[in-house]
Amino acid sequence: MIAIDTLIHARWIIPVEPDNTVLDYHSIAIHEGRIIALLPTTQATATYHADTTFSLNEHALIPGLVNAHTHAAMSLFRGLADDLPLMEWLNNHIWPAEGAWVNAEFAHHGTQLAIAEMLRGGTTCFNDMYFFPDETARTAEECQMRATVGLIVIDFPTVWAASADEYINKGLALHDRYRSHPLIHTAFAPHAPYTVSNAPLDKIRTYADEMDIPIHMHIHETVDEINQGLTHYKTRPLQRLGQLGLLSPHLIGVHMTQLADDEINRYAATGAHVVHCPESNLKLASGFCPVQKLVNAGVNVAIGTDGAASNNDLDMFSEMRTAALLGKAVANDASAVSAATVLRMATLNGARALGWDEDIGSLLPGKAADITAVHLGGIETQPIYHPVSQLAYATGRDKVTDVWVAGKHLLKNRVLTTLDERAILKNAQTWREKIKKYD
Repeated sequence: MIAIDTLIHARWIIPVEPDNTVLDYHSIAIHEGRIIALLPTTQATATYHADTTFSLNEHALIPGLVNAHTHAAMSLFRGLADDLPLMEWLNNHIWPAEGAWVNAEFAHHGTQLAIAEMLRGGTTCFNDMYFFPDETARTAEECQMRATVGLIVIDFPTVWAASADEYINKGLALHDRYRSHPLIHTAFAPHAPYTVSNAPLDKIRTYADEMDIPIHMHIHETVDEINQGLTHYKTRPLQRLGQLGLLSPHLIGVHMTQLADDEINRYAATGAHVVHCPESNLKLASGFCPVQKLVNAGVNVAIGTDGAASNNDLDMFSEMRTAALLGKAVANDASAVSAATVLRMATLNGARALGWDEDIGSLLPGKAADITAVHLGGIETQPIYHPVSQLAYATGRDKVTDVWVAGKHLLKNRVLTTLDERAILKNAQTWREKIKKYD
């Protein structure tokens, strides 16, 4: 028999690729952090001797979910300013709160809270955009979580940097620090067309091309953003970004609720990606992303939660369900944005947008063992005819029991193994008392 590190037996394995594949009574063999085989359980037990074996007889194994857009540390602002439109929410509440409270400790504690929530919900990789990205990277590294850390850029001064050039220079230094890290990647993260001017965007494009890393940006999020672009630049934001040379396979456009058909076709031709954040868009009344039109045009569409300050959670299962239901209503087509489509959006498409798809996003031999186990044996998910449909329409994050990142068991029977839950809760309460006093 072949000696390996880990063998996981499951009722179903849903590898995501090929599409709509469900493997009954199969097992995953893992060695040195990577998947070495998917095979029938009877064959697996005859072939491999594992140091650790798991029998998950009522579970589906899926690729770890990829949260393709969030602001992790903003979890400490969860519920601070609800039921407001985006610009009022930002200008009158979030930006003042950030000016008063955000520092390195805030970023560290907020990111710990977010990672704990994401792991308990089956997310194994997140794409972040926030201040103190060095703290985000350090915290993810300590937790052994996979992350793409945004090198944020914005025109105005904050506690993180005083100018666009300082943001960029700090970002370059952080990129160099994590250049070869197995779990931490970087992406440029200019905030939005209305907060970043042409000169820094031009520099970002040049650096991103040289460094071969993504550019992650809120784009066409609201009607107000479009109007600001027309007022200040005499053009819609996407056209302006095209003139600056940013529309390329490096670009990850987040939200994209305000799109004309000709913009969809032009965007598709550039190879750029879209991250759909359905629940945040609904809560802020920002608009509706035309997901099925984008998919039909050939755009790679991923899913993100946005931050917990505007969502108010980091629940990718909820986002999948909302994306599927909303996508059907927007397309006026019950077959649009199917269960298999949203599962792929939440896994492989997110990995592809972030440049992680050679390592994660699907369960294939040779890829990293980023795996989420979902219990489907309870009342709420019975009977099961089509496991992929159950995951999209009848399953919640509370059904996630176990999570592995690069073969490391980070959630074991609902217990976090690299994070202190009591300390995280205590820190969240401490921040709540500080912030609430001045809210």
